[in-house]
Order: sequence, then C-alpha cells, then structure tokens
Amino acid sequence: MDPIESASAGMGAGGDVFFILVGAILVFAMHSGFAFLEVGTVRHKNQVNALVKILADFAISTIAYFFVGYAVAYGVDFLVSAAELNGATEGSAYGPQGLSLVKFFFLLTFAAAIPAIISGGIAERARFWPQAMATAIIVGLIYPFFEGLVWNGNFGVQAFLEEAFGAPFHDFAGSIVVHAVGGWLALGAVIMLGRRNGRYTKEGKLVGFPPSSIPWLALGSWLLCIGWFGFNVMSAQSLESVSGLVAMNSLLAMAGGILASLVVGRNDPGFIHNGALAGLVAVCAGSDIMHPLGSLVVGGVAGALFVVMFEACQRRFRIDDVLGVWPLHGLCGLWGGIAAGIFGLTELGGLGGVTFLSQLAGSLAGAAYAGLAGFAVYGLLKMLVGIRLSTEEEHRGADLSIHQIGANPESEVSPTR
Repeated sequence: MDPIESASAGMGAGGDVFFILVGAILVFAMHSGFAFLEVGTVRHKNQVNALVKILADFAISTIAYFFVGYAVAYGVDFLVSAAELNGATEGSAYGPQGLSLVKFFFLLTFAAAIPAIISGGIAERARFWPQAMATAIIVGLIYPFFEGLVWNGNFGVQAFLEEAFGAPFHDFAGSIVVHAVGGWLALGAVIMLGRRNGRYTKEGKLVGFPPSSIPWLALGSWLLCIGWFGFNVMSAQSLESVSGLVAMNSLLAMAGGILASLVVGRNDPGFIHNGALAGLVAVCAGSDIMHPLGSLVVGGVAGALFVVMFEACQRRFRIDDVLGVWPLHGLCGLWGGIAAGIFGLTELGGLGGVTFLSQLAGSLAGAAYAGLAGFAVYGLLKMLVGIRLSTEEEHRGADLSIHQIGANPESEVSPTR
C-alpha cells in the first residue's frame, strides 16, 4: 500500500471509530432517559431506586457482555494484548485503531437497554439483588443468543429464512432484537412478580397511582428521543454506510407516534410522551428501507397501539406493568418488525430486500423466545431466592427499604430540634 492509500485507510478507520463512538455515547445517554422516565412515572417513594437500578444495571451489563455476551453473539472475546485489541499487531482481527472496541461499546448500550426496559415494568416492588442477577443472566446469555442469530447469522437461521421466504429477517436497529425482546422478557417478569399492593380492589377495580412528576417523565422522553437518532442512524456502524433516510424515517415515525397518542390518548401527557417512543420503537427495524410516508404510518399505528394496549393491560388484563413496557417495547416492537415487511416493499415505496413472511416469522419467533425466557428466568429466581419486596418494604417504598434514603433527604428527615 502506498503512503496515500495508507493515509486514506487510516482516516477511514479513524472516522468510523469516531462515528461509532459518538453513536455509543448517544445511546448511553438514552439510559438517563430510561431512568428519568421511570423516576417521573413511579411514586415519590421509589424515585431513588429507579435511578440506582438503571445505573447499576448498566455496570452489570458491561461486565456480563464483556466477559460472556459479546462472545456468545459474535464469537469475539477481548482476552488478548492491548496491542492486538488496538490493531497494532500484524493481522489483528480487531480492526485498526480499536474499531472492534467501539463496536463493543455501541452494541453494549443496546444490550444494556434490555434490563433498563424491564426495570420500568417491575418498578416499586422488585428486590434489588435478584434483579441484578437477572440482568447478568439476560445480558450474558439470553439476549446475545438471539442477537447473534439475527445480526451475526449464527446457526444458519437467517440462511434458512432466506431460503424459505425469499429474504433474511431484517431488523436494522432492533425493533425485535432489542425492544420486542426487552418488552416480552418484561412481561414474564411482571407476571411472575405480581401486582403492586393496593393496585386493585377486591372487586378487581383499578386504583389510580398517579405519577410523581410529569416534568421528570417528560425529560426522560426527550432524552430518549434525542439519543434515538444515535440508536437508529449510527446502526450503520460506518461513515460509508450512513444514510439520511434513516434519520428522516425516525423523525416522521416519532411525529406519527406523538400525534396518534395525542388524539387516542385524549391529551394525556403520559401517553403523548410515550407515544413518541412508541413510534421510534416501531421504526427501528425498517428505518433504512422504508419511505418516510410509510414510517409516518408505522409510527402513528404504534402510538395508537400503545395507548389502547396500555389501557387494556391495566384495566382488562390486570397486568400491573408500571411504565407499560410490554405495550411500548413488546407490542410496538413486534409491530415494527412486521411492518418492515410491509412498508419496506418496493410496491409501497420502500427499498425492498424484505418479504412479509420472513418478517412475520422472525418477529413472532423473537417475541415467543423472549416471553418464554422471561418466565423461565424470573420463575427460577422467584423459586430460589425470591424476587419481591415484603408487604412492609413495599409500603415504605423501595427508596427507604433498599437504599435507606429518599429522593429529598433534607425535607424528609424529621427535625431534631
């Protein structure tokens, strides 16, 4: 390679490293959105727990994914010299300038979103350390197994779908791999955990538990919306592959989700702020292949779907999913995976390369896998160590029961004089 080609290759690698790193930072910032969305939705006595859970889960996810999960998904480990990791040795498989390391960071932020999603469903009554154990199992084994099937072609599943249905399963940024898997895992966790004390009367009537702070809830939604453009756009994982179409589709799906939830949810601020997220969840899978008008429709359907199914969960099914993570991530993610096989078709203005049957099969398989895994993981932990706070601890709130401090310590401590 001559000096000019060498410099060009180096600049290309350095650009990709920086590009993916910025994406990783944006998605990492989304975790603060998960935290504040939960802080604003739960009752005041559980706000500290929401903040601590999501930060601790990120750290546990980092360790589990570094030592186990990434190898399960991609067959790559990091137990080699730093020189090889940074691409300084001849023939390094880790890419120049630590390219594989920033890819790990980027994909870690996706993996860690799974326990952050589950956290919102099980809020206010889950024990801390059993949930930490669940996080390690899910991020180390459950999630990366499915991630590897879809994004690394492990075990020939994608090849089978292509042969059977004419195209592999397409999930560009994780409507199924991240969101549906997280939401369906959460469904198992929520059901195994049981309803919060006092949530329903003896006659089965829903008792309202109002959110503690609409501004905090709104801040969480805003942070997630902003970071989502890193989540979707930078899933290209290289400057050469980046597409403005992904950004436009994400934007229109978000707008569709907001407007649909505004109308169907009758101006309820909780629905509106979650409606934006519903649209973004749904567009992930096909954001690189759909026409913007198709993305608008996909986001709008997701916004309405979230409102209708959140109400159905709470009132009809009596599933006490605090933040509505099963409707938001599980069902809207499932819709997004299927929708990519509709609005990604060239007949509807998309770029093609997908089939409806492949998208339907892959989406349903992801939901079924995660649902069964959720019941298995949380059922096992429930049997072995217990997963729920005692009635007294739940009444006091997770903040005082687990962390021995409330959200506003000075105002909550009785004066000594």
